[in-house]
Amino acid sequence: MTDARQGLSGLLDTEAIRKDFPILDRTVHDGKKIVYLDSAATSQKPRQVLDALSEYYERHNANVHRGVYTIAEEATALYEGARDKVAAFINAPSRNEVIFTKNASESLNLVANMLGWADEPYRVDSDTEIVTTEMEHHSNIVPWQLLSQRTGAKLKWFGITDDGRLDLSNIDEIITEKTKIVSFTLVSNIMGTINPVEAIVRRAQQVGALVCIDASQAAPHMVLDVQALQADFVAFTGHKMVGPTGIGVLWGRQELLEDLPPFLGGGEMIETVSMHSSTYAPAPHKFEAGTPPIAQAVGLGAAVDYLSAIGMENIHRHEQAITEYAVRRLLEVPDLRIIGPATAEDRGATISFTLGDIHPHDVGQVLDEQGIAVRVGHHCARPVCLRYGIPATTRASFYLYSTPAEVDALVDGLEHVRNFFG
Repeated sequence: MTDARQGLSGLLDTEAIRKDFPILDRTVHDGKKIVYLDSAATSQKPRQVLDALSEYYERHNANVHRGVYTIAEEATALYEGARDKVAAFINAPSRNEVIFTKNASESLNLVANMLGWADEPYRVDSDTEIVTTEMEHHSNIVPWQLLSQRTGAKLKWFGITDDGRLDLSNIDEIITEKTKIVSFTLVSNIMGTINPVEAIVRRAQQVGALVCIDASQAAPHMVLDVQALQADFVAFTGHKMVGPTGIGVLWGRQELLEDLPPFLGGGEMIETVSMHSSTYAPAPHKFEAGTPPIAQAVGLGAAVDYLSAIGMENIHRHEQAITEYAVRRLLEVPDLRIIGPATAEDRGATISFTLGDIHPHDVGQVLDEQGIAVRVGHHCARPVCLRYGIPATTRASFYLYSTPAEVDALVDGLEHVRNFFG
């Protein structure tokens, strides 16, 4: 496949990068080297992150903020240092706007619950509307459904075009003067579609609605500048950006975090407590009740260091080249249908597809026998599958360590799948 790879530009030195990821040397099924194409579900972790986790537990393990002894102060410095790193990574105006959660799902639920309990002008009630889209991960649908059921607010959404883009033709009818919150994904986790943030934010601002962006599939792959997005909240997760599981981020504008009520109560989020009432600590601690994910935050800080050293612009260019090559190669496979944008333009490094009438679960199993790891199912985005009249898809997703050779392996594997099922 050497000729097919000619003309690829912008690729990273994946040979050097892959040496940082021990798991990529693993073999499965009688010595087949693993081809990992499921980074949209979770990314692999470099030694630098694994070492940071080990060093924390071996040398600095203690609870944060209250201890006055040496290792407690070290743990606090590492935890809060991770907050500084994340704030710089997303260009947050203030470190106090960075809230640590356990994942993006918790971040989005936090926003939904804050708005359900808030006073005016933020309160969501039966006279207001909530807007999302048909291409969301369930984590950006279900919290809004729950809020709608609890408050009586009307839930509305943008549909999807035949080519996997958001249908904004009726944007003025979807986002109205009654809209309190518009919550949407920056990059689709099933189709890879990069959504037109500017148009949606502009309309939301016209009617005074808040904007929440799910950046789970964006933060690992491109420059994420929360000030440039002009959103009110941005959520993402650590485990998709070479960090540990169990750590997520919610960024929110400081004035909103000061005005909105906390969702979880407990230790650390308080200022004073009596049996009659409590007052709350300033953000971000106001929203971080209990012992936080300390080691995971330290690991996320190491992940930010790792990605920043390579450069998010460089990672994005690499993925654009890999995705363009993958789209071209996949379209050569007979009976293969890409779900969503069938071009590399304005899309992330995630491609979902069907293969004739072969069920995606069967595709995934046969590929696994060849050492190729892909995701199968509805990818927590079942409304997308319903929109296109399919039960599920096979999803291949790429990252900074992905190579053209792995794309070729996937295409060869799919030919084997076709032969296997006749």
